[in-house]
Amino acid sequence: MAIKEGAKAPDFTLLTDSGEKLKLSSLRGRNVVLYFYPKSDTPGCTTEACEFRDANAAYAQADTVVLGLSPDHIKAQTKFKTKFNLPFTLLADEDHTVAEKYGVWVEKSMYGKKYMGVERTTFLIDKEGKVARIFPKVKPAGHAAEVLAALSAL
Repeated sequence: MAIKEGAKAPDFTLLTDSGEKLKLSSLRGRNVVLYFYPKSDTPGCTTEACEFRDANAAYAQADTVVLGLSPDHIKAQTKFKTKFNLPFTLLADEDHTVAEKYGVWVEKSMYGKKYMGVERTTFLIDKEGKVARIFPKVKPAGHAAEVLAALSAL
């Protein structure tokens, strides 16, 4: 992992599911859950997204913005958000620049084939823009509650 807990979160600007630009540093003063996932509308990614959706009120109460990020294009992000009624912003990192900055663009293997892709990882960024917690190799089920528990320790 390229980034360490306590380090400043690398800034970036990406297009959102609504086609607008979002700059990470514009969210200073609020906690941010930045979760990287491999592909919209796949079983694990759907489980993870829906758990964040279901915990949305608790995250809002904790003054926390949830951002989902994958290498999907904007149309796929918009479709995924609409299909599952996701109340948070999805970011399109089509050229995986941000995934590379955060050290989550890695070699993966499936059925003996090697390929590059996103390793499911979540970064909890505090109000000062520092990485408070890193959750590597996330298991989707129960993850939103795990991050919420870590958030209460900030």
